[in-house]
Amino acid sequence: MSAFGEWTTVEGLPAFEYRAGPRPWDPIIDPPTSTHRVHLGNRRITLVAGSDGLFGLWDEHLGCRWIAEHTGIARFGDLEIDSAKLFGPTFCRMAVVSDEVEIERTVLCPEGEVPWVLIRVDVLNRGDAVLRRSLTEEWVVRPRLVDLEFGPVRGDAPPDAPVVALENFGGERAETTAGMLTVEAALELAPGERTTVWFRFGLLDDPAADPAAIYAASLAGLRERLPSAASGRAPEAAAEIPWHAALLTGGACVDGVLGGHTLNQGSAYSFRHGFNGAARDPLQHALPLVHLEPDLALSVLRNTCAWGSPDGDLPYALDGRKQPWTQLFRPSDQNLWALWLAAEYAAATGDLAAFEQPVPYHPCHGAVPVPLAENLRRQFRFFVDEVGVGEHGHVRILNADWNDLAIKESGVDRELMIERGESVLNSAMAAWVLPLYADLAERLGDDATAAEARERAAALRSLVAGEWNGRWFRRAHGPGGKVVGDHDLWLEVQPWAILCGAATPDQARALLTTIDETCRAGSPLGARHRWPVPDGTHGQVWFSVNMTLIWAASRYFPDLAWDEWRRMTLHAHTAAYPDVWTGTLSGPDCYLAPDSDRPGETWALPDFGTAMQAYPVANLHSHSQPLLAHLRLNGVVPRFGERA
Repeated sequence: MSAFGEWTTVEGLPAFEYRAGPRPWDPIIDPPTSTHRVHLGNRRITLVAGSDGLFGLWDEHLGCRWIAEHTGIARFGDLEIDSAKLFGPTFCRMAVVSDEVEIERTVLCPEGEVPWVLIRVDVLNRGDAVLRRSLTEEWVVRPRLVDLEFGPVRGDAPPDAPVVALENFGGERAETTAGMLTVEAALELAPGERTTVWFRFGLLDDPAADPAAIYAASLAGLRERLPSAASGRAPEAAAEIPWHAALLTGGACVDGVLGGHTLNQGSAYSFRHGFNGAARDPLQHALPLVHLEPDLALSVLRNTCAWGSPDGDLPYALDGRKQPWTQLFRPSDQNLWALWLAAEYAAATGDLAAFEQPVPYHPCHGAVPVPLAENLRRQFRFFVDEVGVGEHGHVRILNADWNDLAIKESGVDRELMIERGESVLNSAMAAWVLPLYADLAERLGDDATAAEARERAAALRSLVAGEWNGRWFRRAHGPGGKVVGDHDLWLEVQPWAILCGAATPDQARALLTTIDETCRAGSPLGARHRWPVPDGTHGQVWFSVNMTLIWAASRYFPDLAWDEWRRMTLHAHTAAYPDVWTGTLSGPDCYLAPDSDRPGETWALPDFGTAMQAYPVANLHSHSQPLLAHLRLNGVVPRFGERA
């Protein structure tokens, strides 16, 4: 039972009734706070609903920007409407009851690319006399650009702050680029009379429409598009699968610079530090959408491919102004995620025409757009020719692979590792991705690329098979015979070794048994990504890794796979850590394991001015990975020639 409330059903949708009073928690690099956040959205804006009854509005259309923060007060006379909150998948609801009046207020993100929120206020006169009072909405516009901020918040105002409006439908309207907006609606209610008043707040770039119709259509559309899940092997799925889908798609934003939709992983990376990264992340988040909302998955693929340069390189991230950011990490895996998403989309939808449509390169390159198929072919060439392989034949690690800290944690000299290090992880992943991409290339008429992709995959698969040390697969190679992962198990490589076929069936079963007895033992949220846990560190659980573990285990030990998925659920986090808000409705990219001094919370690097703990919710891994793992458990895998 959560200390914060309980799951329920509202409007035919999963929702969470928040019942907790003030419960302080520590963001580590900020002062302690009692505010708990939930991020809701549509395909344009993000509504940040706080347990304190205040809201934020985020718009990534032109960059990482806050429109408003900690605002959105409603009053009926002197009565403030800020209690008994309920969080729905795209709306927040609060209510207040007195002897005279009963008021329910719902703030909703309408379906689609609507850049404003709809506010519905229902008022009932419970008294014996006529009630005459003003209903007031008060929002403060605080435009703020967040651009590579580490440490204290700078509070930079964007150079082109938009006009923001607050409107009473059919009544008063106020506009500003910064400052307070207030509108009122005068009400007169007879005893027992009920009325509904409508407002909206945000970028009001279209004329007022029928708010009741928008409200009803949005909820009906939401019910129709959200997936359902049978409660058979995992009863938690019935509420969590549609919830995850709503919060995942609610993180999307139509991109006014590069086109398509961005799907920033959010959390501290975006909302506190102001960047969209790494490039692999939106691609990874879009994978389950291939099977749920394929048009959005394709849009995210096109958008992320547009980050790149004409040679096929993808930058590590975009900064808060949507400019390529390459100063920190140069990973060697990012092209693989684009090839994977493209091939899974084609296999699931059969839509080959999408690959004929032009995709731009980032404007900083001044390059001519090319068809999506050519963009992907250049990414394949970059992976083969520029990332390349090392002296052992494995994919080069560059200064990171999937794991940004792999080189630091390898124990090998950093500069030597960057120059000559090799990633068994990326070899194993490539051995799975490249045959799938080859099938796409073949269907697009590029037989030469298809043949080369299959040949390289076969070579890498054979090399990964040779990394079996009798208990698990090694992690990486450094120059001079340095081997990483011979004496400790790095989880991220193991599922890919199974999935790509490098592990024999006997090895796969033995490996999964070892993982169960080591990484998974005593960890209620799923397998730790290292075993033994290195001295001086805490065990960590990364859903990005555990998704592949579930997928791989489903082939050999379905019961283990389903158990690992259940540990990934919000319900599992609540059962293990009922007093920790993180993981109740959303979460970070990584959880700290039971051996940590803050189990169930997330990482912090205060010396570097960064902490996931400072914004430990709204990371899209916490929503996309349970969705993708659930699809894989139910047999939804990319196969050309049949629809998933």
